[in-house]
Amino acid sequence: MQKLRVLALAGVAAIALNACASPRGAGGGGTATPDFSGMSNAAKHAAVQDLGAKYQKSPNKQSAIYFAAALRAVGQTGQAVSVLEKARLQYKNDFDVALAYAKALAADGRFDRALNVLDVTIRPERPNWNALSVKGAIFDQMGRNAEARTLYNQALVIAPNEPSLYANLGLSFAMSNQLDQAEAALRRAISFPKASRKVRLNLALVIGLQGRFDGARSIYARELPPEDVEANMAYIRALLTQQNKWDRIKGSSN
Repeated sequence: MQKLRVLALAGVAAIALNACASPRGAGGGGTATPDFSGMSNAAKHAAVQDLGAKYQKSPNKQSAIYFAAALRAVGQTGQAVSVLEKARLQYKNDFDVALAYAKALAADGRFDRALNVLDVTIRPERPNWNALSVKGAIFDQMGRNAEARTLYNQALVIAPNEPSLYANLGLSFAMSNQLDQAEAALRRAISFPKASRKVRLNLALVIGLQGRFDGARSIYARELPPEDVEANMAYIRALLTQQNKWDRIKGSSN
């Protein structure tokens, strides 16, 4: 049963609930980093087996990036780092490999190293929106939310129609309990046709955290089977209880 366990960042450790892998482009051509996290557990492990075999047969740039992404999806973050460390030796100055490596490091909790890789990769005179987004997502995971939002806004100047940037911006606001701003950014994200289902689910979470349970349930009901709707509603209530907000929100609800 799929449950929305944490706020999902589109740039690094996204909890994608769509049914298939969706490539997230590098923002400047080249090899995209795919997102396998929305697959079922069985499909993820099948992808690891398939892409692992392809990587062993031909350990090139694309096979390394794809295999590492699949490994991250099943929680094998250390192995993903190892695969991309080898790719970095072969493709020393390659942007796509560097970005995938930074994502793998961040997923493995090695935030400082990931930031070092990104700082070398991002060119101040020609910044890449995807790299800025990944760096912002790392800052958010480190609790540096204001700095993260500065980077997302910089990236939006470059890619104003990229829904993942608005999604990350919204989740950054949510992490610092600025739920009105979070909702506005997430609603902006879902206004784009290519916005993923995880963005709509995160919007439902943010709405629920404001005590608007009917609105949250309505969104969940359009995206999830009934048992998962109830699991997510229970999760929202548990979050509110943990944050000592439940009584206050119940008292202010209409």
